[in-house]
Parts: sequence; structure tokens; C-alpha cells
Amino acid sequence: MASISHSPLAFAGTSTASDLFRSSSNGVSGVPLRALGKVRLGMRRNVVLAAKLRKVKKHEYPWPEDPDPNVKGGVLTHLSHFKPLKEKPKPVTLPFEKPLVDIEKKIIDVRKMANETGLDFSDQIISLENKYNQALKDLYTNLTPIQRVNIARHPNRPTFLDHVFNITDKFVELHGDRAGYDDPAIVTGIGTIDGRRYMFMGHQKGRNTKENIMRNFGMPTPHGYRKALRMMYYADHHGFPIVTFIDTPGAYADLKSEELGQGEAIAHNLRTMFGLKVPIVSIVMGEGGSGGALAIGCANTLLMLENAVFYVASPEACAAILWKSSKASPKAAEKLKITATELCKLQIADGVIPEPLGGAHADPAWTSQQIKNAINKEMDELHKLDTEALLKHRMMKFRKIGGFQEGIPIDPKKKKNMKPKEEPVHVKTPVVDLEGEVEKVKQQILKAKESSNEPPLVPLTKTIEKLRKEVDTEFSEAVKALGLKERFATLREEFAKVNAQNQLLHPALKAKLDKLREEFNKGLLTAPNYEDLKYKLDMLKELSKAYDLAESNKKAAKLKQEVNKKFSEIMDREDVKEQVVALRVEVENSGVSKFDDLDDSLKEKIVELKKELEFEFIDVLKSLGLDVELKAKDPVEQTLPSEVKNKIEELNGEINERIESVINSTDLKDKIELLKLEIAKAGKTPDSAAKNRIVALEQQIKQSLAAAVESSNLKEKHEKLKAEISQSVGSNGSLKKDDEDSFSFDASRVVGANRTFS
Repeated sequence: MASISHSPLAFAGTSTASDLFRSSSNGVSGVPLRALGKVRLGMRRNVVLAAKLRKVKKHEYPWPEDPDPNVKGGVLTHLSHFKPLKEKPKPVTLPFEKPLVDIEKKIIDVRKMANETGLDFSDQIISLENKYNQALKDLYTNLTPIQRVNIARHPNRPTFLDHVFNITDKFVELHGDRAGYDDPAIVTGIGTIDGRRYMFMGHQKGRNTKENIMRNFGMPTPHGYRKALRMMYYADHHGFPIVTFIDTPGAYADLKSEELGQGEAIAHNLRTMFGLKVPIVSIVMGEGGSGGALAIGCANTLLMLENAVFYVASPEACAAILWKSSKASPKAAEKLKITATELCKLQIADGVIPEPLGGAHADPAWTSQQIKNAINKEMDELHKLDTEALLKHRMMKFRKIGGFQEGIPIDPKKKKNMKPKEEPVHVKTPVVDLEGEVEKVKQQILKAKESSNEPPLVPLTKTIEKLRKEVDTEFSEAVKALGLKERFATLREEFAKVNAQNQLLHPALKAKLDKLREEFNKGLLTAPNYEDLKYKLDMLKELSKAYDLAESNKKAAKLKQEVNKKFSEIMDREDVKEQVVALRVEVENSGVSKFDDLDDSLKEKIVELKKELEFEFIDVLKSLGLDVELKAKDPVEQTLPSEVKNKIEELNGEINERIESVINSTDLKDKIELLKLEIAKAGKTPDSAAKNRIVALEQQIKQSLAAAVESSNLKEKHEKLKAEISQSVGSNGSLKKDDEDSFSFDASRVVGANRTFS
């Protein structure tokens, strides 16, 4: 077709934008498409081209026709879609606020009655108002965690833009992630507070159902986090401090968001925020849910409104996981420690911003003013830090979360509030099963004995431990059946109190314990589980005896091996070998076969070498923890007649009986118990005060024993037996003082025996 450079056609009427479209590709210039269509298709008859324009919705721009240049925040405020609501939001009453509503309703009724009747009810109204204010104060100063969660989710709670427009002098909202998306759930912008410029960003919830749907209930998609990331880079480049507001149940977790990289977007924000060189302050104004909140919350300072919450999982989700029911959400909220005060104790949050009684929605302007003051205060502190210190401050804030150091004692206040460890309930094992296990262990011990191997201590130890638990359970049931459970519990508390205060056991308390033990032993035969208890206790004793024997044999074998090794080392020494060989040569050269036939000089050499080796052997045994006592037969004792020896044994027996009877007396028994406790508390390294107390008690016990023996006729028997021994010895020797004391009592024996108490 030939090109038409100048069209002779004339067009009537007004042409649209599409009509005035000019084509250069087909050589047509300045001809409307409608006319061109008619011209081109005019050669064909019975063909008509019709076009219908699609109707589109008119775009509602926020800029008004007559913008007010003096509007608060500057003329650019008109660009914001966030406008005041045409209708005041309806009041919402939370379940725990119903008592306040009842009082408020009474006040309204009394005022209505006063207006209708003309009577003066001012006193009643004032009384009700005072009651309302007091109830409001009591309620909001003692809120439970789940109640704070409900306040944080209140539909009328001020949103991010509410606070921003209240605290800023000027604010301009910035849109888009520069990838074609603009998530309305996250709002960003630049604003000034007292002349200082900041980059603001935060989660934006709706104030009604329509806005909530548009804002996706404050749950951002990846586009929102990437928009926030772009603004972080922008603020870092221009040196604007960043203030973030957190109020979200969590990041939006639909399929599309996951496909677009929700996790990657959050992770990218986390990494970037730790490298920003400007101060960052985050404020949790409602609920901060998991990573969706943390994606704009990695700040130098984290502040929380008084009724805000910050959690990794909502109380309802936690309750559904742990207790399989969302009804347990109050318990979950308490255990999660998600309130502002609890998080400050855990050093996760750095401060609490107060709210008015009734929550932030009761007075949004006052709450915004408190936020403004907190921002100014924190920013003044952070501006004092240089870039390196600022980055380290942010890093250390998160590094110390959840940290602990071993070896540091727990704070008594924290220890007092710690939940006591719940001991697992022990379920009794049937006697038949226990018999089978015990018999199996016995067979293993017998097989080991026949093959000269060590008995299997591991299964033996497990069986003994199991039997101990069984015996403890049976004893507890017996105590409960005899009605002594409360008395045992009371006595246990008294003992625990004495041990905690590091005090000695009072004799009266010990007497109470002995009385309760005696009463329990008497009534034990009547307990319904006595037979099972006795049988299990017998099995425990039998296995414990086998275990002790196996342990002692094991220790004895090990000790024997060590002794033989030490003795071999002594005998294998070069100097000892030379002396032994030299003496052996001298004995062989003498030609004598018996020791008695050797000359005196050679005998002395042999005896001297023997003594040297004995002393070395004694040192070796003592180094292994063994007590060694060299005891030679008394020559005087060998010359005594058997009748005198019997009398000595009888007298020693009477002395021991007398000592036992004296010890069992109340006064001396209490002193011995006190001595035992002093020795046990002093330990291996007692101080001077403990030593003095122990010595004083030992002296008192010795004096009491000596006085008891002297008061009896034992002393006369002792003197009479001494004279008889002297006569029996006669010319064979004289009775020395050491020999006189050989059959006398020694009170220190009792004291020494008591040292074994622990």
C-alpha cells in the first residue's frame, strides 16, 4: 500500500488519546486510527470495525484539591494515605475488664437518674468514681501475662502511624522495594523530632476491618522486609538514625511468601542490621512475634511498652504444642516470660515505657509523648559512641542473651523462685520379676567364682540400686499405712533446718527421732506390706554383702599387687643385692648350716640387714595407707599362770561392761553424740575453734568414765590383781608400769571409736 503523507480527510468532533495515536511504521502520520480504519476498509463493503473502551476505576490520589500548606507535618503530609477515621472506633471490652464496665454502667445510671429526678446524687457519683479508679488501678497494676497479651492485641490500640504523626514535626512516607512491590504491612519514612532527622519504619496494623485487610493484619511479606532493607541502606548512607516500631503477630506464612523467599528476606535484614553504622532504637508497641518482629528489631536498644509482649511463639501455639489445647494459653504465657518486666530481667529488653491505666488506647497522645521522651533519651546516649563502639555495643547486646558462666553460685533470690525438680514416681516391680533378676545376678557371681574371675559389678550395682528404690518405696508405704507420714515430714524439715544453719543436732531432737524410730519398728509388723518389705530388704542385704565382699577382694588384690611391686623394687636394688650376696658368701665360707651356729659378728650383720629391710618395708606399707604395728611377745606375760591370765581377761571384761553401761546413760550419751557431730562437721582440716571444742568434749567424756569406774569396786579388784601378778612373777622379773596398764581400761578407746562416725 502506498504511504499517505498528507490526508485530505477532515475529522469532526473530539478525538481521544488513542485516536490521536500516530504511526510511523506504516508511513501514516497525523491520521486518527478510527478514520484510518474507515479509509482502509472503505473499499470493502458490508464490513464494520467497532471498538469499545474499557471502563477503569478512577485512582484516588491522597492529594486534595485545596491542600492546606500549614498542616501539621508539612504540606507533604497530604501524600499519606493514612487519614483520620471518619467514625470513632467502637469501645471494646476485654473479658477481665467486665467489673469495670459494671461500675461504669452504675455511674451512668445514677447520673441519668439525677438528671431525670433533679435530685443531688453527687456523693454517690463521687463514691462510684473513686471505686472505679481504685478498681482500675488494682486491675492494671496486677495484670497477668495473658491479660497483657490481650491488651497488646486490643483493636483500638494506637498503630505505628498514630505514634509517628504524634511524635514527629514532619514526616514523609517512602514506598517500594525497587522491585515492583510495596507492602502496606510495613511503613517506612523520614521524619524529624525536635529538629533531628530519623528514618522510621514499623509494622502497620489496621484500625478497622477494612484497613486490617489492606494491611494484611500487620503481617509483612518478603516485599515489606526488602522495602525496610532498602530504607536501612538509605539511612546508613545519609547518616540518619533508625527508629523501628514492632507490632506484628509474625511474618506472613502463606505459600506465595515462602516461594518469594520469606526466610531469606528476614535473614538478610538480620545480617544487615548488625553492620549498620548508625544508632538503632527498636520499640515493641504491641506484640512482637518471632522472626517477623526480629527482622527490624536488631537494635542497640530495645524498648517495650508496659503492656507489650515479645515472643518466639504465641501462647496459643505453645499451649497447643505442649498441652494439646489452646485453653492452656494462660499457663503458657506465664511460662514463656514474654512481658516487658520479665524480658528486662532476662536482659533481652533494655527498658519499659509506661502506659496509662487502661492501656495505650486509653490515652494515645500521652503514650506517644512517653515514646518520644524515650527515643530522645536513648539517642542522646548512643550518639556519644563512635562507629566501632556502636557496632560492638549492638553485637554484645545479642551475644550476652542466654549466656551463663559455670562455677558462679546461683543468686539466692533466683534459687528461691526456681521450680523444684519433680522426682519421677517410682512404680513397684513385682516380687517375681525381682527374684528373677536377683537369681540371674547370683548365677553370674557363681560362674565368675568358678572361673576365678572378678564378679560382674555393673549388673550387681544396677540390681542393688533397683532394690534400694523398691525398699524406699515399701518403707514410704509402711509409714503412710501406720499414719506417721506427717510426723516424719515434720522431723525431716527440722533436720533440714539444722543442716542448713550448720548447727549441732540438739539432744531433744535426737530423742524425738529415737522415739519415732521405736514407734515405727513396733508397728512395722502390722503394716500391710511388711512381708514384701522384709523380703526385698533381705535380698538387698544379701546382694550388698556380696558387693562389699567383691569390692574388698578387688581392693585387696590391687593392694597386694602394689605391695609386691614395691617389695620387688626394694629387693632388686643394687645395694640390697650386693649386701645379700656378700652375707650369703660369708655364710657359705663359714661352713655352718644353722643360724645358731654362726659367730656373733655374722649374726649381727644378718639381724642389722633384716632390720633395715623391715623399716623400708614398713615405710612402703605406710605410703600405701596401711597401719603397721610391730608387736613383740611380753616375756612377763609368758611366765604368768593360766589362772592369772583368766582373771585379767575377766577384769577387762567387767571394765568394758561398766564403760558400756556408763556410755548408755543419757548425759554421757548426749556428749558423745555432740562429739560425733563436731568431728563430722570439722572434717579433715578443723579450725582452732573446732579443735578446742573437740578436746573439751573428749576431756569431759574421759572424766565421766574415770569417775564411773572409780565409784565401783573395779579399782579394788585391779589393785588386788596387781599384787597377785607381782607374787606370781617372783624372781622371774618385776612388774613394770607398762605391764600394770596392759589390762586396764583406756577411755580414749571410746573417743577414738567415735571418730569413725560420719
